[in-house]
Amino acid sequence: MVEPRAALERILSILTERGARRYGGESVSQLEHALQAAALARSERAPDALVAAALLHDVGHLLDEADEARGGGGGDDGHEMRGAEVLRGVFCEAVVEPVALHVAAKRYLCAVDPGYRDGLSPASVRSLDLQGGPLSPAGCRLFRQRQYWEAAVQLRCWDDLAKMPGRATLPLARQLDLLEGCLLRPATDRGAETR
Repeated sequence: MVEPRAALERILSILTERGARRYGGESVSQLEHALQAAALARSERAPDALVAAALLHDVGHLLDEADEARGGGGGDDGHEMRGAEVLRGVFCEAVVEPVALHVAAKRYLCAVDPGYRDGLSPASVRSLDLQGGPLSPAGCRLFRQRQYWEAAVQLRCWDDLAKMPGRATLPLARQLDLLEGCLLRPATDRGAETR
């Protein structure tokens, strides 16, 4: 198992080195999108774990050099699952699960809110079609059974709004304490806390 702090350093280097890529068909980079999503979460006083999830939700787009050739977010590339897999074992579940569910949350919102799709950017509409379109009624019921479904819906709403060129955000370096606070603790640390 990878030590969480070392894994965090790797994730931060991925965001720094590859974050300048354009975010799909949007007018912001991957890093700008991530920082904006986190800023929106902070502005709504979201718990730290959900702010961290907002910051890291699209890290799956940056894991693969081939993603750049696919447009960095323009399709159904399974980025939410790849990202969650990298975060799992490093961060608490309250960070990992909203990341894993944020694409399903878009599909859910399209199914339950007829006006939601109208507010999506053209790139997000294109990816929705590739991701399977709105969830079925049965799919909606299954989605709502997931522990972090409501957090994923909140994250999805920030994701949709985090596409504004020039929006002021905290730099990545100023978010290190927040991310460190959401890391899994070694079993010895957890044992000491219960004494």
